[in-house]
Amino acid sequence: MPSANLTGDLLKRVSRSFYLSLAVLPAPVRPILGLAYLFARAADTIADSRLIGREQRITHLLAFRDELDGLAPGRLAAIVAATRGIQSLEAERTLLERLPECFAAYQALPAADRRRVRHVLETIIEGMTEDLSRFPGENEGGLAALETRHDLDRYTYLVAGCVGEFWTEVHVAHRPRLKHWDLEKMKSLGIRFGKGLQLTNVLRDIPRDLRQGRCYLPSRDLARLGLEPKDLLEPAAGAALRPLLVELLNLALDHYEAGWQYTFAIPKRETRMRLACAWPLLIGLRTLDLLAQSPNWLDPDVVLKVPRFRVYGMMAQSMATVWSTRMLARKARQLRERIRL
Repeated sequence: MPSANLTGDLLKRVSRSFYLSLAVLPAPVRPILGLAYLFARAADTIADSRLIGREQRITHLLAFRDELDGLAPGRLAAIVAATRGIQSLEAERTLLERLPECFAAYQALPAADRRRVRHVLETIIEGMTEDLSRFPGENEGGLAALETRHDLDRYTYLVAGCVGEFWTEVHVAHRPRLKHWDLEKMKSLGIRFGKGLQLTNVLRDIPRDLRQGRCYLPSRDLARLGLEPKDLLEPAAGAALRPLLVELLNLALDHYEAGWQYTFAIPKRETRMRLACAWPLLIGLRTLDLLAQSPNWLDPDVVLKVPRFRVYGMMAQSMATVWSTRMLARKARQLRERIRL
């Protein structure tokens, strides 16, 4: 199993938000999920290394994937050497430097858990390489867009929906109280859970993604409103884009309903798992509320983020109510009703 130093201190340094959910999880699943996150974060760091050409980044990502099967001997050191020195964040440099330790921990996992980690990482890396191929530029001058709503749905699955699937498989394998679960049904709900969280990120990050050459709003949907991706660089286009924002906010809320179904299906005695699922849903609903109410949501200088004190307040409140499906459902309904579309 991965050391506590890996899935504790290092994980906390590279992800404060996910660390909160991971830290509360039951001990048997925490190392597996934590290690998978470290791998995903390392792959994301490679994908975002802009001082390296896109083709080279894709090559490194594919070698990273192959290393999970032991098919790229010697390549790991090359990946670390090529990307470590250009990282501006110390935590990301440290993560890359400790990748050999992460792979050693991965090899020490039981075979079934190793297969689960490999599958989710392969899927996430597929999403990253498609992103690098689809969006050729690094700034607004090379702006490109997804074409269809199906492309957006596929993207949210590849980078987040698959995590809900993985999360479900790991918990069912290691938590005896979940043995009664219909695995396929719960994986389907878990996928939608992950898609909802990622769609929230997409909508929140539109202004910054546009200036990095990426438009995740489908060009066909934009054309229906008489817009092109470059039009969205002007914050004033927010009014014309509002109908699409409302459609996608409603889609995210539908996914959140699936996420709550997932959470309510967790046995009450699995308190830690319930908390780890409820927290991102509560924070996500607050974020959607900020987005829905913002008059300047296309302005890159407007940061739509739930204040940390509110996050901690929601966490504290949920710890007293998580055992009650009725109280959790009431809170979810209250947050949903706040979102005026």
